[in-house]
Amino acid sequence: MFCLLAESFPMKLRILYHGNCFDGVSSAAVFTKFYTTKVRPGAEVAYTPTMHQAGNAFDRSQFDGDENAIVDFKYCADDRLTWWFDHHQSAFLSHEDEAHFNADTSGKKFLDTTSKSCAEFIARVAKEKFDFEDESLAELVEWAHIIDGALYESPAQCVELRSSALRLMQVIEGEKDPAFVEKIIRMLTERSLDEIVASQEIQAKLEPILEQHWKTAEIIKERSVSERGVVFFDLVGTGIEGYNKFIPYYYHPEVTYVVSVSQSSFRTKISVGSNPWAPRPRVHNIAEICERYGGGGHAVVGAVSLRPEDVELGRKYAREVVEELQFPD
Repeated sequence: MFCLLAESFPMKLRILYHGNCFDGVSSAAVFTKFYTTKVRPGAEVAYTPTMHQAGNAFDRSQFDGDENAIVDFKYCADDRLTWWFDHHQSAFLSHEDEAHFNADTSGKKFLDTTSKSCAEFIARVAKEKFDFEDESLAELVEWAHIIDGALYESPAQCVELRSSALRLMQVIEGEKDPAFVEKIIRMLTERSLDEIVASQEIQAKLEPILEQHWKTAEIIKERSVSERGVVFFDLVGTGIEGYNKFIPYYYHPEVTYVVSVSQSSFRTKISVGSNPWAPRPRVHNIAEICERYGGGGHAVVGAVSLRPEDVELGRKYAREVVEELQFPD
């Protein structure tokens, strides 16, 4: 009787992943392949994108699976959270969350702030601790490592978008329909990057996205102000919610840092980054700076999310960050 019920009602896995992020999507795909191959073959997998917002509170109703996983996103101290993988320095919202993680004995929750990408981290843990390895995922893991670790040859490589992985990255970052991103995740578990990008579905999305990409690049070029090693621009009122993070270095190779302000329907965002090719090396930990304003990230890149109406507060914070990052005359 139990077996019949199990066949009629397969185990449901809910994966919460970092939304509109190549590494977040790649992490969801890698974890899906691991879980459905090694842990629960035949499991029904559902996906939910997660985004940093003001207050950073989780919607705990999202934990509706028989098992629930978070990949490439902050920790949630909820006993319904079964699996967790992250690599961000700002992985915990509070000391209580960190204590909850440290007290966990399940062997299914992992953090490595030295890993360049979360997808790479999941693949490594799956191999070392669960004896799972899938060569079909190697290309995806390698590109997640390059993209999230900003290990590009030059700003031109990632701004001019000549490879399939970088073109797919642009689609993922610009797509507003979570159902379509979910479709990409499922494709990544079955097909190569070249095959996915060559598909009619992706090509139909890609053409307008590439057009908008270059329009965005021009707006950033026009609005950018570079001074003492920092380039700043304000995108509020342009309708641009996100952008290729290497555009500023494409036009301003002389800077070490970038700070920007943007606005969407759910947040005002201050983005802070550092130039991997900077003539003067980074000397600040960006995650620590962003944490002071309620945000976080990595040592080399981070962000702060405020309420959408808090534009002037966001501009104030951005000015303070710019002043802190600028080099002496």
